[in-house]
Amino acid sequence: MARFKLTIEYDGAPYVGWQRQPTHLSVQQVLEDAIKKFSGEDVTVFGAGRTDAGVHAMGQVAHIDLNKDFTADRVRDAMNHFMKREPVAVLEAEEVSDEFHARFSAEARHYIYRIIDRRANLTFDRGHAWRVYTPIDSDAMHEAAQSLVGLHDFSTFRDVQCQAKSPIKTLSKIDVIRNGQEIRICVSAPSFLHRQVRSITGSLVDIGRGRKSVAWMQDILEAKDRQMCGEVAPPDGLYLTKVDYPQ
Repeated sequence: MARFKLTIEYDGAPYVGWQRQPTHLSVQQVLEDAIKKFSGEDVTVFGAGRTDAGVHAMGQVAHIDLNKDFTADRVRDAMNHFMKREPVAVLEAEEVSDEFHARFSAEARHYIYRIIDRRANLTFDRGHAWRVYTPIDSDAMHEAAQSLVGLHDFSTFRDVQCQAKSPIKTLSKIDVIRNGQEIRICVSAPSFLHRQVRSITGSLVDIGRGRKSVAWMQDILEAKDRQMCGEVAPPDGLYLTKVDYPQ
């Protein structure tokens, strides 16, 4: 048996999220169906992160175990062949040791959230960014976001359906960067709570719109109260960009 690490890109819009569901198509099912078609094996694809419905990935990582003898290039190319009608692609495949686990071996996960502030509707970016039709202050958002860096109780930004054992997480970095009409929120952490990034993003946009002060972010973090959170940002603009592993 051989274990393969897969680096995967996908448009999350057509799917109910990463995790296989009994009634609707998921990214995990698309991958597992492709493996079945070329290998004849029923396998489980283990992902580094369970992205929600509508959330995208540029660098999701997963692993699979195959009994038959395949090269990594063969795994990549065969999977892509059988997924060509789906907006999912295996960018890289490599054989790894049995000790590697896509989820539990990960040291850090990196996300970006894309916002476009303009009056006109989105065309090319529809479904792939959050359009905010009024100008927002990205500098104020960046300043406010720095209060979230470090080890904190993130109960305010924790979805009620979150299954994590603890709301305490370490946010390694959060930057808000503007490029023309696009604002990117770049967030890194060893792990995240359910909808944590989208919850943080919605609250930052309230600050960017001038509805709340920069100091408000610190206040709601310390409140540890989900009711204090701002609007939860839609999934359209969220991307899992990279997962880090030990060398």
